[in-house]
Amino acid sequence: MKKIILPALIMASVIATLAHAARPYPVRPITNTVVWSAGGGTDAVNRMIMAEMAKVLDTRINVVNKTGGIAGSIGMNSVLSKRPDGYNLVGISSSNVVAAVNGGWNERFDVWSPFIVGSSPDVISVNTDSPITSLQDLVAHQAQSQQAYKAGAGGTGGIHHLYLLELARVSGVDFQFVPYPGSAPSQTAAITGEVDVVITSMAEQAQLIRGGKLRPLAMLHPEPFELEGVGTIPSAFGLYPELAEHLPLSQAIGFAVHQNAPDDVKTKLGKAFEAAMQSPVVKQWARDNYYQLSGKHGEAARDEFAALESYFTWTLQGLGSNKFSPDKFGIPKP
Repeated sequence: MKKIILPALIMASVIATLAHAARPYPVRPITNTVVWSAGGGTDAVNRMIMAEMAKVLDTRINVVNKTGGIAGSIGMNSVLSKRPDGYNLVGISSSNVVAAVNGGWNERFDVWSPFIVGSSPDVISVNTDSPITSLQDLVAHQAQSQQAYKAGAGGTGGIHHLYLLELARVSGVDFQFVPYPGSAPSQTAAITGEVDVVITSMAEQAQLIRGGKLRPLAMLHPEPFELEGVGTIPSAFGLYPELAEHLPLSQAIGFAVHQNAPDDVKTKLGKAFEAAMQSPVVKQWARDNYYQLSGKHGEAARDEFAALESYFTWTLQGLGSNKFSPDKFGIPKP
């Protein structure tokens, strides 16, 4: 039998490949694609938690932004098209669950196995040059002018958009919704006067409010909010108790891996996530940035996102704001 001698370069490559395969995940850098813009809440959360997880996983995690589409659909489709081996994560928020019913893609959210870092309550604000100083002012000025307010937020059908729709429903204020690829550009639009009001989270607005760039009118949350250096921001629920019929909505910000990723990969990511969530860095970051930490992953996080998908999509259906019925995707009613 003729002996086959492999060239040295091929042999070295084979040996390296076998050694590479034998090592446990991860053996190379991980990429996390955030579907919202740089500087927004989802981006900030992902950069913070990935930095801590990288220490545990002993590898580099590159965070990039890929915005656009419907409710983050371009970024999600990009990650979904890649091999489900755990080397491509996606930075997400609860607002992404409406991508399918708004025509962004054709998938239920259960294609992901999510990890929830936390949440922050929403606040409605104007720029500091506006004559409007309170929610009551907002309603009164609109009654006088009879002109719709341009209202900015990140993503059609997302959590901030739903808050806006609920506020419009109970107050009678006419809002013209202007979607942006994330919270950061919508806040910039409010500061420059491109829109009249903006609805994003307190975590995203706090520095701008303290810096005199935005003026908070009300929390879209049952409780008032004490912001250091600013004072008490009242709750819109005090003026409109009917908001309690559907609010507050649960905001969930974090990241996800493909549901078809190997079990050992999901287990490794889960352990790194748990360790990162317990780190002093993450806890201090949450205090400094007005986040309530969660730490859910696995079945608990999948259940939470399933509930959010059901509630968000059917709420929008009732408001006539969906392109497709949730029935089309088999999304159950809440």
